[in-house]
Amino acid sequence: MSALLEVSDLKKHYVLGGGLFGKPQRRLAAVDGVSFSIAPGETLGLVGESGCGKSTTAKMILRLIEPTEGSIVIDGEDISTLGAGAMRRKRRDVQIIFQDPYSSLNPRMRAGDIVAEPLRNFGMDKDEVRARVASLFDRVGLRPDYTQRFPHEFSGGQRQRLGIARALALGPKLIVCDEPVSALDVSVQAQVINLLTDLQKELGIAYLFVAHDLAVVEHISHRVAVMYLGRIVEIADRETLFSDPRHPYTQALLSAAPSAHPREKKERVLLSGDAPSPASPPSGCPFRTRCPIAEPGCAAAVPALRELGGGRRIACHLR
Repeated sequence: MSALLEVSDLKKHYVLGGGLFGKPQRRLAAVDGVSFSIAPGETLGLVGESGCGKSTTAKMILRLIEPTEGSIVIDGEDISTLGAGAMRRKRRDVQIIFQDPYSSLNPRMRAGDIVAEPLRNFGMDKDEVRARVASLFDRVGLRPDYTQRFPHEFSGGQRQRLGIARALALGPKLIVCDEPVSALDVSVQAQVINLLTDLQKELGIAYLFVAHDLAVVEHISHRVAVMYLGRIVEIADRETLFSDPRHPYTQALLSAAPSAHPREKKERVLLSGDAPSPASPPSGCPFRTRCPIAEPGCAAAVPALRELGGGRRIACHLR
């Protein structure tokens, strides 16, 4: 099956300082050469510590942030080179569900108008808009009369359902989910995740699911990519990655995650220090300053993301 989304060597670099009293410029590599693909109807989980570049990657795929280098191919078309008009048309195919289900909704608009807005922007007539909004409210589990409510009249879970309805409005092929349940209570998280799963089965939508909660990622994802300091260090199918992590950073992340079985004993992999700044990364392997198995040779070169077989890829000199 051909990929719906193909990201190749995607980079986002920022220039810091410079120009004042001859102070040299510094480069901050927020995302530094990320490559992955997503098939139609598939969910790829993207995980890692705060500041690793997950959300920046997601926003570049949506062209909310312009990439420094690399390509973003959606359904056979490289959107990284599209002009404003062509990109506007392409936005029908890719939408986003934001992290905060309140600040992402216009508080002055009624719920029905929030969902109808993208439909009106693309020229759908009034009767079609009305029918489509009613159908979307029903699909995400909101009552038809809720269209007249304002966002503050909904609970957090209901607001996120409203955000999902808006994301579905134009019939996208790919939805970027940027920490979509992190602001919700645990019981509500499960309801929203089950809704997303049901919608995927019904509509064949693909998801890029950005999150830090590994339990949520394990539940919803088909494959998982692990990011560290702007790079993917391991990518594999869900069962393989969670049962047999190979990269030391993946092992540390999984060992720190709460277990669903209270009596299960985990061997904790402890990392030394904090993640380095992307403005001054270490030489060679970006993880080597915290890696429990690092050797002097790890400082020589950045490890390539190489194939290990079975769809697993890993960026480590020693694995």
